[in-house]
Amino acid sequence: MSKRYFIGIALTFILTMGSLTLAEAQSRPGDTELGIILGEPTGISLKVWQSDRAAFDAAAAWSFDNDESFHIHADYLLHSWLEVDKGSMAVYYGLGARALLSGEARFGARIPVGLEYIFQDQPLGLFFEVAPLLDLAPSTEFGVNGGIGIRYFL
Repeated sequence: MSKRYFIGIALTFILTMGSLTLAEAQSRPGDTELGIILGEPTGISLKVWQSDRAAFDAAAAWSFDNDESFHIHADYLLHSWLEVDKGSMAVYYGLGARALLSGEARFGARIPVGLEYIFQDQPLGLFFEVAPLLDLAPSTEFGVNGGIGIRYFL
């Protein structure tokens, strides 16, 4: 992936954030969400809310990128709530780490950016996420994760 690609993603995110109407923090059906994420990687997703704006997110998943491998990541996320008619919606961004375990394990950083919709009458949240990656070991390499998912509030 080229540097221009990542600069394009960053500029799109900045312009989008500047045009959003922010809302006050919204209520959630609980503080812990468990579900699935489909994409790169595909697996189990867990989110634990720390406050109305902050949460920890983690996944244990299968990566289908080039050589199939086991993927684990953990992120710290900050949320900005948007005005919606029903339910709650937030744009989020954060910083995290990931490990890709295969023949030659890779370790690096993630910068997730996403959108989550929490249903008003159901304990469910839908999300979409893109996460630029910077692998630091065994070599420096850029990449990107992305997916959609659904989580149930426990």
